[in-house]
Amino acid sequence: MIELFSANTPNGKKISIMLEEIRYDYKVTKIDLNKEEQFKDEFKKISPFSKIPVIIDHKESKTVFESGAILIYLAEKSGKFYNIENRLVINQWLMAQMGYVGPMLGQHHQFHHYHPGKSYFGEERYFKISKRIYQELDQRLAESKFLSGDRYTIADIATFPWIARHEWHDIGLSKFKNLARWYTEISAREAVKKGFSFMDKNETPPKP
Repeated sequence: MIELFSANTPNGKKISIMLEEIRYDYKVTKIDLNKEEQFKDEFKKISPFSKIPVIIDHKESKTVFESGAILIYLAEKSGKFYNIENRLVINQWLMAQMGYVGPMLGQHHQFHHYHPGKSYFGEERYFKISKRIYQELDQRLAESKFLSGDRYTIADIATFPWIARHEWHDIGLSKFKNLARWYTEISAREAVKKGFSFMDKNETPPKP
């Protein structure tokens, strides 16, 4: 049994989608970010930076924090979505999501969606960066079916939930035909639908 400590965020959805894809039994323990439960001493023992998600693999008595590390752990454990002959490319696109796509879109959420009107500079800066991310992903997907090649991998699983918040971005996903094609194809996967709704059974990936 895998215990997933999480919240209904893009980073949280990465892991529930992965667990559905590899068909592992898992239990969700909700961390209420609005109540700052992530800062409690008990949670900090398994998440030193007070971030979700975290998993405990009770069978192996192992705890893993950081969503990218969790995806790699589950991929290696299951032998899925992390083909060994292409790991260098997969790792690059996974790290691009971890270090660039997620953090920059996350800042766009803060300035554009949660706190509009608080900082013109912040809104303009992260809107431009987010639009560039869409363009760069679209360009990659013009030459590759998935981010790291012809096969669906943990790089796609990591990136998808961030693009699934496209309605917050006000960039227009449908304007980017290759990115929209990739997004629509992944949205149709049954495991993705189940993992996406892991905390809200009525939630579905919004259409482009």
